[in-house]
Amino acid sequence: MSQHHPDRAPAPFAQGDGPRPTGPLVAGFVPPPPPGPDRIEGRHVLLERLDPDRHAEDLFAANRGQDWVWDYLGYGPFADLPAYRAWQAGMAAKADPYFYALRDRATGKVGGLASFLRIDPANGVIEIGHIEIAPPMQRSPAATEAISLMIGWAFEAGYRRVEWKCDALNAPSRRAALRYGFVFEGIFRQHMIYKGRNRDTAWYAIIDRDWPALARAHQAWLAPGNFDAQGRQRQSLSALTAG
Repeated sequence: MSQHHPDRAPAPFAQGDGPRPTGPLVAGFVPPPPPGPDRIEGRHVLLERLDPDRHAEDLFAANRGQDWVWDYLGYGPFADLPAYRAWQAGMAAKADPYFYALRDRATGKVGGLASFLRIDPANGVIEIGHIEIAPPMQRSPAATEAISLMIGWAFEAGYRRVEWKCDALNAPSRRAALRYGFVFEGIFRQHMIYKGRNRDTAWYAIIDRDWPALARAHQAWLAPGNFDAQGRQRQSLSALTAG
């Protein structure tokens, strides 16, 4: 997918009182609220505020025997359901990250997690991360719609920038970022250590003026007419967001 978007040029410089260029004034910006909805509804998926009593058992079962799903996360795999439930309880008690469980409306089962994190209302910046999609939900409209709904919520709430960061070696996450329309912004070398390993972090972002066109692309991909009788996509999201 091309990373060149002629309609996504850098913000113009504004001339300040001095001789050097400065960024444009951000007029009328009101810091948006932190994430707060307990439920976000889509056609294919429900995002429910994480609750280990309702979500831990389904997700532990969906991930059983698939330890690789935790390779690029700072936690997991979990030895047993009580350990996983305890981890979920700790995450559910936090306001940042703010976790959702992803419930597939077709099956009624919880098939993944995602969160808002590094929530910075003062600057209008928020990240989507801690994404863990169990194998039964991977590559499904429900998984795609979940992230689309989170991006949409952030911009509708008034955030100016939505970030996506991942281990630079995590090729599936990097492809997913581009598929959603995030723009690659570079690699932070030796950014962190997790599970005793070095992590170079790939940074991506969508900013508010990118989102209207990307939202239309997401809606076009999710439309019932984009899928045949077998549920196969007619047009890829990558093709739509690259346009």
